[in-house]
Amino acid sequence: MTAALIAIFFLILLSGLFSGSETALTAASRPFMHELERDGNPRASVVNRLLRSRERLIGTILLGNNLVNILASSIATSLFITWFGDTGVVYATLAMTVIVLIFAEILPKTYALTHTHAVALAVAPIMSALTWLFNPITFVIQAVVQLVLRIFRQGSMRETTAATALSELRGAIELHTADSPDETVRHERAMLRSILDLGDVELSDILVHRSNLASIDADLSTSEIVEQVLSSPYTRIPLWRERKDNIVGVLHAKALLRAVQAHTGSLDSLDVRAIAADPWFVPDTTTLLDQLQAFRQRREHFSLVVDEYGSLQGIVTLEDILEEIVGDIADEHDIAVAGVRAQGDGSYLVNGEVTIRDLNREFEWDLPDEEAATIAGLVIMESRTIPQVGQSFRFHGFTFEVVKRVRNRVSQLKVVPDPDGASEQWHDPEI
Repeated sequence: MTAALIAIFFLILLSGLFSGSETALTAASRPFMHELERDGNPRASVVNRLLRSRERLIGTILLGNNLVNILASSIATSLFITWFGDTGVVYATLAMTVIVLIFAEILPKTYALTHTHAVALAVAPIMSALTWLFNPITFVIQAVVQLVLRIFRQGSMRETTAATALSELRGAIELHTADSPDETVRHERAMLRSILDLGDVELSDILVHRSNLASIDADLSTSEIVEQVLSSPYTRIPLWRERKDNIVGVLHAKALLRAVQAHTGSLDSLDVRAIAADPWFVPDTTTLLDQLQAFRQRREHFSLVVDEYGSLQGIVTLEDILEEIVGDIADEHDIAVAGVRAQGDGSYLVNGEVTIRDLNREFEWDLPDEEAATIAGLVIMESRTIPQVGQSFRFHGFTFEVVKRVRNRVSQLKVVPDPDGASEQWHDPEI
């Protein structure tokens, strides 16, 4: 009798070991274990080896767990029958259910969940030895499983695509940082999101529109061009002829100053067009990731963006793409996004050309940016009209009121986040 009780106790311990190992090893962070292995932790390398053969590991754990549970239940049933006769089966079933549930399942798995990496590193050598020991049996079991899956025409390979991998990575970023109030963590989260979005965002979403483009007439005298370059805050300036969308070159301020220094004679005799670099045109459907790689390959920082008809849409620089990752460089003001002013009542005055991506990243909003790049474009798209001053719209959990309009362009909006997420509607002040 004493030997039977000791055997049951020992088997319950083994069952708890298998249960805790299953939880710890399947919940262990593979990136964290990878870093530990790189730092020379031998147990982390064992964990990674086990995770690379996850099917064998799970087969070993389930085999061992079921084996010890069934054996413990059999011994307990025999013992209870000796004590209570035929009703001992019922007593044994109830007793072993409670014991296995608490001490072999809930308790070890709860501990493993709260000490995942420590438990995973501790049990890795044991599970590695058992995996090797049970390998012939688990091989046969896996073969049977594969056969059953083929009979029912179900694939046995894990479905891992680039899309699912990105979704898992995005989910991991949100899961580990969403509840943190730290401003640094919030900024890092925004950077990681932006990096993952580089392959999805097109140049048309971040370009500096041609209406805001600083350019110089190439037919001006050299002295006038030099004066405009010196007064400009930019180092690379497009040159145009006849019309502003006919770009004939890109003038670099440093190249111009070197040419002026080396030139002898009248300044106006200097050929500025010969100094300027040839313009580099790229389609507006190019993704930020492709454009970033193109910048690196060509060793250039400036490109002109055209649409499918070849018409100039604006410019994109290397700095624009980098700012999509790290965010705009903030000055002494609280609001880092240019063209946005916070009001005392919780609303924001936003210039129409401010991009939706900048607003989402800065204020953690969730405005859609698939169909419209700017906040004015979003209002026009949703309202299906060019709104008048004073009109207000409510959609996507925000209220938008048109404050200023210049001809057919919405130049300023008042944006109010709605705490109750009101449904879509609009209001005309003239009605």
